[in-house]
Amino acid sequence: MRVIGGVCYTGVVKVVSWNVNGLRAVLRKNFLEYLEQEAPDILCLQEVKAGPNDVEQLWPLCYTTYWSTAVKKGYSGTAVFTRERPVTWARGMGRAEHDSEGRMLTLEYPDFFLVNVYVPNAKPDLGRLGYRQEWDRDFLCYLKGLEAKKPVVFCGDLNVAHTEMDLAEPKKNAGSHGFTAEERAGFQAYLDAGFIDSFREFEKGGGYYSWWSPFPGARSRNLGWRIDYVLVSPSLRPRLKNAFIRCDVSGSDHCPVGMELV
Repeated sequence: MRVIGGVCYTGVVKVVSWNVNGLRAVLRKNFLEYLEQEAPDILCLQEVKAGPNDVEQLWPLCYTTYWSTAVKKGYSGTAVFTRERPVTWARGMGRAEHDSEGRMLTLEYPDFFLVNVYVPNAKPDLGRLGYRQEWDRDFLCYLKGLEAKKPVVFCGDLNVAHTEMDLAEPKKNAGSHGFTAEERAGFQAYLDAGFIDSFREFEKGGGYYSWWSPFPGARSRNLGWRIDYVLVSPSLRPRLKNAFIRCDVSGSDHCPVGMELV
């Protein structure tokens, strides 16, 4: 049992990731209600499109918040809500070519690093595919550098469906951004390096998605993509209790995903 801020915890750590597609927008919908109901120990948000001074909101006292904002106002951005204050924390991966868009936060806890990431989109015309491949290589190098010190949990919108099981219409979308051979290889490189897709430890089948097109009827017919993930270092596999996708949670074009460690 851990005691944090006078509150006792059973030893289970719930990590949740959610691309909210605009924190101010989701605050007008269901964000605070969801936060209270889910009660994560660590909540990682992507595409917040805001900084702490842009949101007139008092967060629950049990959470400390950390932010990484883009130079371009109202674009991209990540945030972490955490019950336990980290030992250290940092924005970005320490590379100027990647760190202007607020896409990463790293929090160090006593027994693991937590990385919240919003991976760049290759764009519909694939105009950013080359940059995306560079990002994937540099991000993996960054993760392995952390892992040399202690285990890593990384999560977020990785903007890729790994296999044909991870999207409803793989044939139709073959070669499209988010499902190119290059992007899928970038994801596979994480697995080849030893990282574990936590959801696939518990669910091997298809039909589970975390993002749906705004096209009318896409979500109601479950024509989605699984592009939001929580991955962990292999040394954390024995601590995986479960993993989940909250497809019933609305408010964004993405839904929350998460896992629990014991």
